[in-house]
Amino acid sequence: MRRLGCLILVVAAIFAAVFAGNFIYGWNSSGPLESERAIIIKRGSSVAMAAETLEQEGAIKSAELFLSRAKVLGGSEPIKAGEFLIPAGASNARIYELLQSGKTIQRLITVPEGTPSILVYETLMAEKLLTGDIPVPEEGSILPDSYSFERGETRAAVVERMQKAMKDVLAELWPKKTSESVVKTPEEAITLAAIVEKETAIEAERRTVAAVYSNRIRKGMMLQADPTIIYPITKGKPLGRRIRRSEITDVNDYNTYAMTGLPKGPIANPGRSSIEAVLNPAITDYLYFVADGKGGHIFAKTLDEHNANVAKWYAIRRERGEM
Repeated sequence: MRRLGCLILVVAAIFAAVFAGNFIYGWNSSGPLESERAIIIKRGSSVAMAAETLEQEGAIKSAELFLSRAKVLGGSEPIKAGEFLIPAGASNARIYELLQSGKTIQRLITVPEGTPSILVYETLMAEKLLTGDIPVPEEGSILPDSYSFERGETRAAVVERMQKAMKDVLAELWPKKTSESVVKTPEEAITLAAIVEKETAIEAERRTVAAVYSNRIRKGMMLQADPTIIYPITKGKPLGRRIRRSEITDVNDYNTYAMTGLPKGPIANPGRSSIEAVLNPAITDYLYFVADGKGGHIFAKTLDEHNANVAKWYAIRRERGEM
């Protein structure tokens, strides 16, 4: 009887060892996926619900075994929701680590500086991985940047992040406004920054361009910014042709060739640098600027200087066959 008891204990120990080895092996061995696959774990999913999803997607063989092994071998960190890229042959252990890490697939929507809201709207509506409808965002409410999003996320949620980013930047920069700035409210700062943004893409010029417009506002001069002529016609999209004389003289709430002061609102979504420029413009007497033919601008303090610079620009354009 004693020998039989010992034999039973030995057999039980062997079975326990085999079971434990198989339990651990099944956690770390290669999984069934033959190629990598994007799998979405829905918000609020428990480990059991995630396991069911993984089994349905073919990433694991058994949700029940995955769950039992995860409870013993998977650690105490909670899993995250989102879209995960599961590698081919990923083990149960590797998949669980991914879910715990929260390293979801990163998808980006990029809004370049100076993009009008109509183009932000069209970009968001064209992204098929987003859901839901949105109106065209308020002009000037979006901070140009790259924004991550998840498959199935609503467009409204992405817009909300874009607008929050602009509010945060304004809240940060407004207290740094200098005495050289002519804007009286954050809204005016965005309006003037949008003009600066559309007039120059050169970082080193922005504070000088902002200074020109600030000086003109102080003197009661018209801003005469070409992009403000185009905005009422296209809502900020490229005009695709030369501006007509009738459009230059058209009286509306945006055309700064037919009014003094700022237009009624922004003509685009300005970036951080242009906002900083209008809040801290360069200290200069410049009142005019025109293209220099090299991608930048040449500045002038008097109308005579400006007219001479314009003549040089026209000569360059004639040489290029543009006039």
